[in-house]
Amino acid sequence: MGRTVKIALFAGVLALITLVGSASLIVSQTKVSPDAVRSSVTRSAADVERAWKLPAASTFKNELTWQSNPSLCGPASVANVLRSLGETATSVNAVLAGTGRCWTGICFMGLSLDELAEVTRSKTNRTVTVLRDLSPGQFQQHLRRANDAGRRYIVNFSRKEIFGAGTGHHSPIGGYLEAEDLVFVLDVNRDYQPWLIERARLYAAMDTWDGKKKRGLLLIE
Repeated sequence: MGRTVKIALFAGVLALITLVGSASLIVSQTKVSPDAVRSSVTRSAADVERAWKLPAASTFKNELTWQSNPSLCGPASVANVLRSLGETATSVNAVLAGTGRCWTGICFMGLSLDELAEVTRSKTNRTVTVLRDLSPGQFQQHLRRANDAGRRYIVNFSRKEIFGAGTGHHSPIGGYLEAEDLVFVLDVNRDYQPWLIERARLYAAMDTWDGKKKRGLLLIE
């Protein structure tokens, strides 16, 4: 076996080890117990069924494309949103195709809100806006608009603020039950399933830092 071939094989093995190690690290950092999920948010069948009937939520047709690993929550969220809007990029692979991102099947360190906006703009002619540094009042105004069937929001938040563990996460907002002040989050992680949460608690989880910038909302309209 030539020296060049040996070096190539070594590099390939090293890349595979790095990939597997990164995947294991991502999973370990984002693990939340089922009990923590159940006790932290509302998932009662009656409440969730009612939330699915909200104008925007109903366009998802009670169906979500799940993330295949925790780092793909952003692309999975975009795929679900675009499907609900009748767009063509309705799978994670289609969303990422041609973007040069996450080509290994893992988005190392995940995608930031700005990076996810960039990916989304490459897949739709709709207006895509990053909303951050919102006040609680501004957040509620956007939640009211989340019930507009022509608008979609993806929320970027810290799981730790809600579930006591975990890292940053993206998921679509299905709508807002204003009378109860509950937000319907279409969690793209199969272990969580869609859930409802008090507006103030979701705001607190969103109003956190991701590096040098705050997390926030992605608006597609």
